[in-house]
Amino acid sequence: MTVSNNHTTLAQIETISPRPLLFIVGEKAVSAYFSEDAYKRASEPKELFVVPGAAHVDLYDQPEYLKHSLRKLNEFFNQYLNETPARNN
Repeated sequence: MTVSNNHTTLAQIETISPRPLLFIVGEKAVSAYFSEDAYKRASEPKELFVVPGAAHVDLYDQPEYLKHSLRKLNEFFNQYLNETPARNN
């Protein structure tokens, strides 16, 4: 399998809807613009969560920032993934 050089991660973002998207970005992340652009292009439901004071890599292993990210992930997953799927009998 080869990867096309003209493939971008945003090429199909509008088609993800109605699946919920959560973007978590550090306020001081140099790459924050990418999440902001993706958020603007995505359809609902979507959420952009900015962690105050955090840079990009702070979100991986810094407890003072992780507590915010993990709390948001928990809320998001409970909101969108906590439904019991219908069973076929």
